[in-house]
Amino acid sequence: MAATSLTNEEIGRYSRHLIMPEVGVEGQLKLKNAKVLLIGTGGLGAPVAMYLAAAGVGKLGLVDFDTVDVSNLQRQVIHGTKDVGKKKVDSAEESMKDINPLIEIVKYEVPLTSANALDILKEYDIVADGTDNFPTRFLVNDACVLLGIPNVYASIFRFEGQATVFCKDDGPCYRCLYPEPPPPGLVPSCAEGGVLGILPGVVGLIQATEVIKLILGAGQPLQGRLMLYDALSMKFRELKIRRNPECQGKCTVIKELIDYQQFCGVPHEEAPLPAPVSSTDITPQEVKQLIDASADFTLIDVREVHEYQICKIDKAQLMPLGELPRRLAELDKEADIVIHCKMGGRSAKACDLLRASGFSKVRNMTGGILAWSDKVDPSVPKY
Repeated sequence: MAATSLTNEEIGRYSRHLIMPEVGVEGQLKLKNAKVLLIGTGGLGAPVAMYLAAAGVGKLGLVDFDTVDVSNLQRQVIHGTKDVGKKKVDSAEESMKDINPLIEIVKYEVPLTSANALDILKEYDIVADGTDNFPTRFLVNDACVLLGIPNVYASIFRFEGQATVFCKDDGPCYRCLYPEPPPPGLVPSCAEGGVLGILPGVVGLIQATEVIKLILGAGQPLQGRLMLYDALSMKFRELKIRRNPECQGKCTVIKELIDYQQFCGVPHEEAPLPAPVSSTDITPQEVKQLIDASADFTLIDVREVHEYQICKIDKAQLMPLGELPRRLAELDKEADIVIHCKMGGRSAKACDLLRASGFSKVRNMTGGILAWSDKVDPSVPKY
């Protein structure tokens, strides 16, 4: 049942809202009665969750099945050092309740899938998508389209971010901007490419602002406008997003939820990884055996210079992937070559490049230097 009044405690807490004519008691009641689902409590979800809690959004759902890692703390400010190893939804709830104990928090410690998305999202008025992978972004979008729920979207990478409002009224959806996912591995994740810790704070607060505007019915939402932010130049600019012209009044593209891992060409996490094939893959343990036996082989590291400075395998020769095509002459086509990167994605591309260029003995070290740290040498730092 919708609340029709504010308590004295709420009046005191939200007084700076109440004296704004654009909000007032009526607007604060809208916030109190609003239900917003946050997909992710990481970099973007952290500021969104904290500020929506502080603003008095009555019901906030949190979807996340990850645990807090020390590498999260550089940007995920809703979590602290004491929370390392804790479930993110529990850590986030604790911080949000400390900010505002008057709100309701519902936790969904599950992966969002085609099987549960509609059941979870249908309980909410607005969705804030703070995910970092394409399968979940397409899933959230399609569920919002089918349910008619606005999707306040944002994404970040290194020094850049973007935000918009999808699925509102007759506005565009995520598929109007990205009809198809990029090829797997083309766009590196934050774990591979990095992200400025402050960036999700800026972009996440824009997300939170758009959520508040939608609840209040105030201002001009980012519907049909993609806001781009460049932190290095401190510039904002906009691009127009037009709705798919084939969708007249109703989306003609999205009929039902599908297998989004398959759609994006990503292997299912629950599927077992294929066993290494000796002709194309090699484990870190096998590489260590080659080194210990003083075997005649070349170990190539295709990470970037700044990554190599963080940690390295002593025998490895640095050849960043972007430089590799013009440095092939430095390599012997008959030599036994092993290539590694951080996690195995870039080295797989390098192996393909070398094989296409006539190198016959090329193997990819599975799992990259992170697996080397886990399985061979724990003194090598992980990043």
